[in-house]
Amino acid sequence: MSFADLHLHTNFSDGTYTPEELVAHAARCKLAAISLTDHDTVEGCARAAAACAAAGIEFITGAELTTEQDDNELHMLAYFVDTSHERLLKETGKFQIIRQNRIHEMCTRLNELKIPLQAEAVFTLANCKSPGRPHVARALVQAKLCSSLDEAFERFLKKGRPAWVPKAKMSAVDAIQLVHEAGGLAVMAHPGLNRNDDAIPALVEAGLDGIECFHTKHTTRMAERYLMIADQHHLLVTGGSDCHGQSKGKPLIGTVKLPYQHVEKLKEKIGVRKSSATNGNE
Repeated sequence: MSFADLHLHTNFSDGTYTPEELVAHAARCKLAAISLTDHDTVEGCARAAAACAAAGIEFITGAELTTEQDDNELHMLAYFVDTSHERLLKETGKFQIIRQNRIHEMCTRLNELKIPLQAEAVFTLANCKSPGRPHVARALVQAKLCSSLDEAFERFLKKGRPAWVPKAKMSAVDAIQLVHEAGGLAVMAHPGLNRNDDAIPALVEAGLDGIECFHTKHTTRMAERYLMIADQHHLLVTGGSDCHGQSKGKPLIGTVKLPYQHVEKLKEKIGVRKSSATNGNE
């Protein structure tokens, strides 16, 4: 049986692996297909696709968009998107600027707490357009201002802690529309972490294509629950490890293996949608 991992990050957002290193790990795990789902960017996809082609691994373009529904943060996975789509690039560009401004604000709050971390140090460490809290945590550890990533989040960066800063987000409904415009499928990421299942019917009404049922932080009971919800709403099923490289200890790639039949169903849906668009039915 063949397997896929459809939730992976690189150093184009808050992962530590380059696209090439990530694909090398995928090859070692004998994965048949992967998708790169960096936060609010598709920049790493071209390099990941080239590395996958060389390794004989099927590659699916992707991104993880930060959205909200009913005032709750919700992450939307975008699969099979056109990485040159003008509005997708425009919108992700906006959120990259929001992310960069958020780093400045977090560092300002840390400085007010007499923690001398400069935003420039975070940007140097991140070396990408889509920086996030993990980069701040790593910079705190690197500067010996915290002993571990866990300490950085617990003392300063978790929601409700003194250096936590909320970030502006697009609505989940708008994100679904954007993903569809860019030729892709919109899938709710790790719903077991969102704790906002009541939002699912409205998102289905808005065109949600699938749910990430299998995830590193989903228990077996959670996975079964979301498989049932997916069946109830005729949604596609995806899964992935949410690997961020070495940033959270050992790499997670290979710990969640999505049976390839689910990739085939994703491709079937894309094929039907493209056929409908060609025939003027959409």
